[in-house]
Amino acid sequence: MQYLIVKYLVTAGVVVLVSELAKRSDKLGGLIAALPLVTVLTLIWLYIEQQPVSKIANHAYYTFWYVIPTLPMFLAFPPLLPRIGFWPTLLVCIVITMVCFGVFAMVVRRFGIELL
Repeated sequence: MQYLIVKYLVTAGVVVLVSELAKRSDKLGGLIAALPLVTVLTLIWLYIEQQPVSKIANHAYYTFWYVIPTLPMFLAFPPLLPRIGFWPTLLVCIVITMVCFGVFAMVVRRFGIELL
């Protein structure tokens, strides 16, 4: 139980740190947020929890493929935000990501990569 509490505190601490840095510097916050911190933490937790190497490797592999269709969201967010507000922009970006993911999954399937 104690391990689980530490795991949650460390993971939450990283998220809080990134949001606090972003308040002070857009560029630094963006740089830190762009680092694959969640993925790195996940890989560490999987390793510490003695998951099979194949599971850890698969997590890194699929994370790569799942990141690509999220990138258009980051281009759409800045111009939409001042026009339609935060929550509608977030919703539109979620839809954009879902559509991009669906299309991307169909494209990479032709190359033998199954994402769905």
